[in-house]
Amino acid sequence: MRHIIFGGDGFVGRHLAPRLLAAGEQVVVADIVKSDLPHYRDAQFVKTDVTDKASVVALGIQADDMVYNLSAKMLSPIQVRAKRHDFFFPVNFHGTKNIIEAMDAVGANRLVHFTTDMVYGHTHTWPQTEDHPRAPLGEYGRSKYETELLAEEWREKGMHISLFRPRLIIGPGRLGILAKLFKLIDLNLPVPMIGSGKNPYQFISVFDCASAAHAAFSAGVPNDVYNLGSLDAPPVKKLLADLVKHAGSKSILVPTPAWAVKRTLDFLDLLNVPIMDPEQYLIADEMCILDVSKAERELGWVPQYRDEDMLIAAYTEYRKKRAGTTSARVPQSTAA
Repeated sequence: MRHIIFGGDGFVGRHLAPRLLAAGEQVVVADIVKSDLPHYRDAQFVKTDVTDKASVVALGIQADDMVYNLSAKMLSPIQVRAKRHDFFFPVNFHGTKNIIEAMDAVGANRLVHFTTDMVYGHTHTWPQTEDHPRAPLGEYGRSKYETELLAEEWREKGMHISLFRPRLIIGPGRLGILAKLFKLIDLNLPVPMIGSGKNPYQFISVFDCASAAHAAFSAGVPNDVYNLGSLDAPPVKKLLADLVKHAGSKSILVPTPAWAVKRTLDFLDLLNVPIMDPEQYLIADEMCILDVSKAERELGWVPQYRDEDMLIAAYTEYRKKRAGTTSARVPQSTAA
């Protein structure tokens, strides 16, 4: 049996692939780029563009293959309003559709697919369980929501599809919007918070995401959906204060009236000069905490990394990159 990882050269894939190899599995990485990663000594790489159906078919999926779809366009870099649909949907939705149809054509029926917690939109109840209403606030969340509907259709046709909804994934190789935060702290500038900062903020480690994907395979690829997030997320104010202290910065945290900040960001978005995506700032002061107990009950998966440690580790990597003391790079593949 082969384990095919679409978007496998990207963020989660570069941690899932060596994990599967260490377990004695045969791994095929399907992506548009190939990095200089040590696991390619043992993993096969096949150049694949998920937006091109012929490219996906040419990969040669076999009936007994285990497939993981980690290919995705993310919220970074920020896109102007008019370009968001055409930026997200070709990879996130149509790419997923191409993969599933190629699987079906040869009788392959096991897929692990990553969506996002942004399918939920505004918080109605918390902590958010997997049955929380889905009402995405923008094209990124909508593109992922459409893939969930697609998965539901194919489950009825006999496919086994495990879906994961992660919070903001952080770890080695990706900074995203955090780079702006770290820059403010390095320059000893004020750090504005949207709202009071009393609401918690939850991350999920890239290592925990890789272990969840592996756990779904080990559990027989359940036809279900699972939240992915840390445990005991601290308030935003404490999370940032601890980081400022760790950095030795003189930055101060500035609470703001959330409604005023959001309307200002809405106006900038309308002018096509966005500094955050609406899907990020519209929920910034809400209780966006995912309940991850279902994954523990059904997959035996428990997150291992704390939000405080993840944020400090990300800042440490940022500092090393600024100093030119690390060769790590941000992945250029279209991958989660």
